Amino acid sequence: MSTPESPRLRPLVLVALALSLGAAVSLGITRFAYGLLLPVMRDDLQWSYTLAGAMNTANALGYLLGALVTPWLMRRFGAVAVLLGGALLASVFMAASGFFTAAGPLLLQRLLAGVASAFVFVAGGLLAARLGARLPEHAGLLLGLYYGGTGWGIALSALGVPALLGAAHGVPHGWAWAWWGLALACVAATAALAWPARLLHEEERSARANAGSKPDLAPNPLPWRRMAPALAGYTLFGVGYIGYMTFVIALLREQGVGAGAITLFYALLGLAVVASARIWAGLLQRARGGGALALLNALLGVATILPALTGAWPVVLASGLLFGAVFLSVVASTTAFVRHNLPQAQWAAGISAFTILFAFGQIVGPTVVGWIADGPGGLARGLVYSAVALWLGAGLAWRQKALAYSISTSQEP
Repeated sequence: MSTPESPRLRPLVLVALALSLGAAVSLGITRFAYGLLLPVMRDDLQWSYTLAGAMNTANALGYLLGALVTPWLMRRFGAVAVLLGGALLASVFMAASGFFTAAGPLLLQRLLAGVASAFVFVAGGLLAARLGARLPEHAGLLLGLYYGGTGWGIALSALGVPALLGAAHGVPHGWAWAWWGLALACVAATAALAWPARLLHEEERSARANAGSKPDLAPNPLPWRRMAPALAGYTLFGVGYIGYMTFVIALLREQGVGAGAITLFYALLGLAVVASARIWAGLLQRARGGGALALLNALLGVATILPALTGAWPVVLASGLLFGAVFLSVVASTTAFVRHNLPQAQWAAGISAFTILFAFGQIVGPTVVGWIADGPGGLARGLVYSAVALWLGAGLAWRQKALAYSISTSQEP
């Protein structure tokens, strides 16, 4: 049924959906497609699980470096320019990964792709938060649509990578074709981002001009201590979730799951990410403290441990659907927390703070899970470690209270 705000909501939904292609590039393809390539690259290049995990650790380190400089870049060039520039760089670095077989250059490419993906993801998150400010009663939905774009990238990777690997069957290092195909997908998404970027550029230019006409006041520092439970919970989310996304495909192959079933599993996981925008929109709109982050972390821990306990196909499929329906909403919950609890002038700093600590967690996760997987218990034991990290993060996030900030004042109490 139509509602009075529907005419105002529909164009914002379209912009958020177009903007979500940035999330598709930065995470859905640049980071998570690697999980599909890990088994074939590991077999071809004779990697240990520790080295295979280190590839995503390098990506996470690059993401951290990118997150550290993104606030400065956005102040210097604007969020729109950082979004488009980062997407183009991510495309280049994805293509470069197809030209090397030695571990050193591949680690470097994964690191550089991580830097570029941080540019895209942080800038896109800020633009999505600004979009939500136009219609605050639907901000949760608009944020979810942006972050849910990661699912389109995962689903595209799930369908495209096996097809490209099949086409390159018998070709030495045929996995390189998949990297090049994914790079082309990133280029196409970058071109499509031009439309929302053009729409948001004028608004950003006006905001920057208005900011330049005001007295140059020192910005209030972030309330780090009062945000500590949410920040710690999100760091452990980074530790826990990345182990699943890096190694779950390898685990399914070890359990004897066929190629078609793995494609179905990963594609449905991606589509569940897209659906999560609608599933959790109300929670993101209501939750002012750490409740949303705690609940979503706890559910993610359940999804992560299921394939470690059993290889039964219905349970494994349920794990993928639950994981997909939850994990990007954890990211959206931190942007919602920033939007609810900080003045708009601090949104970029707040989103970057969460992103930086998230990146620290992601650096630890893949290599540690890979190291555990190389020992007794294998990959299943590594996913148990990931689930425990997520549940510990849920407990910490539950302690986060809403900040007593009033939007009508410029001073933090």
